[in-house]
Parts: sequence; structure tokens; C-alpha cells
Amino acid sequence: MNIAVTKIRYLPLALVAIASFTAGGIGYSTITNRPSETVIATTPAPVELVSALGRLEPEGEVIQVFAPTSAEGARVETLSVTHGQQIRQGDVIAVLDTYARRLAALQEAQEQVRVAQAQLSQVEAGAKSGQIQAQARVVDRQQAELQTETRAQEAAIARLEAELDNAELEARRYQVLHTDGAVSASLRDSKQLTADIVRQQLNEAQVNLSRIQRSRQQQVSEAQATLDQIAEVRPVDVNVARSQVAAAQASVARAQAELDLAMVRSPQAGQVLKIHTRPGELVGDQGIISLGQTQRMVAVAEVYEVDLSHIRVGQPATVISKNNAFSDVLRGEVVEVGLEINKQDVLNTDPAA
Repeated sequence: MNIAVTKIRYLPLALVAIASFTAGGIGYSTITNRPSETVIATTPAPVELVSALGRLEPEGEVIQVFAPTSAEGARVETLSVTHGQQIRQGDVIAVLDTYARRLAALQEAQEQVRVAQAQLSQVEAGAKSGQIQAQARVVDRQQAELQTETRAQEAAIARLEAELDNAELEARRYQVLHTDGAVSASLRDSKQLTADIVRQQLNEAQVNLSRIQRSRQQQVSEAQATLDQIAEVRPVDVNVARSQVAAAQASVARAQAELDLAMVRSPQAGQVLKIHTRPGELVGDQGIISLGQTQRMVAVAEVYEVDLSHIRVGQPATVISKNNAFSDVLRGEVVEVGLEINKQDVLNTDPAA
């Protein structure tokens, strides 16, 4: 296995030990270029090897995985990973205690979508054929009643008109006879009264005909309007139903987003380095887990400040484990040299540091 040395940090004082997952530490060395010319005895011997202690860490940063900011104060309901487990990007790390409530809200929103879609289908299909046929029969019945009553009343009017003609003729004849002295005045008046009564009955029959026609025609019109309303699929009704479907679908999307926030997923592939929050605990300042990409590790060595001038990017380097965490000698090259003089970081044994 080749390990790339990515950071060389130098110290003003003594070498330090590792404070990582290896207890004894990792030895690091780099070979400098041997000078070609001969040196005199008073010249210090060329540096061929620089040794330092350091640590192995995942390539890239170790990240702390937190719950979404909208889930502040939430508790971990279930933990889906274990220490050391390799996980992929998008894998569920933990489920928060808000999951059940948000799942119920999502299911309710989905049911509202189904109801709205059913109503839209009903509006687009219009009324049932049975309803249309029943209302059409109502229209036919109203029209038939209008015609029947109209004909009956017209027949009554025709009969009264005939009676009135006869009564008026009789009244005129008796008026002539009374003038000639052939009949009495009372008989003449009786014939005139009969004509007047028939005339009044005719007038009433004509008024009744008008009333029947208006009333029955209104009933026919109302029945026809109801039939048209039942049979018609109005665009405005379809648009309203479609808007209700769209609103219900938006509620589903919102509920799904809320549900997703109740599940903490891995932002990248890597290995679970440490679990900070267990089921039943609130998510704290350290997040739920620490995650690193341990498939590729790098060695970080800390060297003396005086050895800095001997370190160059591209130099070969070897890494060994001082406590036998691994038995092979890992070989790589220097890829980065630090530019700052810092406190000892691996294990500070210098009281003056």
C-alpha cells in the first residue's frame, strides 16, 4: 500500500509522538539528495535521512455529520450505522424522532392528491348517463304537460266562444221581439244575462290559458337548464379541479421535503470514524458521527524546524508503524510542505512549547 505524505509541519523543539488511532506512533523518514562533490573534514556531513513521528489520517478532511438546521433540538430515533462501517454517499445515517409525524403528514397529503384527482376526473367526465337521461325525461314530461293543458284550455275557450255567439244571437233576437212587444222585458233581460255570463267565462278561460302557458313554459325552461348544466363540462370547473390537484401535489412535495429532513444522510462516501450521538440523545455540537475517506490515507509528519531545509516536494518517503499497527513499510513521496511553525501537535512533550 502506497501512502502519500501530504503535510510536513516543522517544530521549533523536540520530535513528537502520534496522538491518533495508533498508540505508539508512526515513524516517517525522507531521503535527501546526496551531494556530488567531496567535502572537507570541517564541513558537516550531508543530511541523507530526516526522521519524524506523525500520524495517519484520511485523505481529505474528516467531516462531522449534523442533523439539518431545521431539525435543531431533535433527538436521534434510530442509528443506522456502526463504528468503522463503510458507507456510501446518500446512505441513511440516522432517523430523527420527527420522522413518524412527518411521515403521517406525507401520507395525508398523498391522500388529498388522490381525492383531488378523483374530483377532477369526475368533473371532466361530466354527469352520469343515468342522471342525464332522468333529467331529459323530466324535460319531456314538462313539455307534454304544457301541450296537454294548453290544448285542453284552448278547447274550453273554443266551446265558450261558440256558446257566446249563440247567447249573443239569442239576446239580440229577444231584444227585437221585446221591441215588437212579443216578449216581456224580463225574458229579454234573461237572455242578455246569459250572454254576459258566457262572455265572462270566456275571458276567464283566456286568462287561464295565458297563466298555464307561462307557468308550464317556465317549468320546461328550468328543467332544460338543469339538463344542460348536468350534461355540460364547463372549462372553469375543470380549471378549478386542476388547481386543486396542483395544490395537493405541492403539499405532497412540501411534506416529502420535511420527511427527508428527518433522515440524516451521508454527504459523501467514507468510513464512520466515531459516533457522537446515540439513539435517544439530542444532536450535540459534535454532530452525529465523524466521517472520513479511509480508503486512501495520508501520513502527516512533524519535523524539526532545522530539518525544514532538507525537505522537498517529490522526495521519496517511507512510513513504518512503531507499535506494529501494520507490518509493511509504506512508501510514498512528499506532496506538501507546511509553511508555518506551530506547537507540537502529535504529542506535546516539550514543557516550554
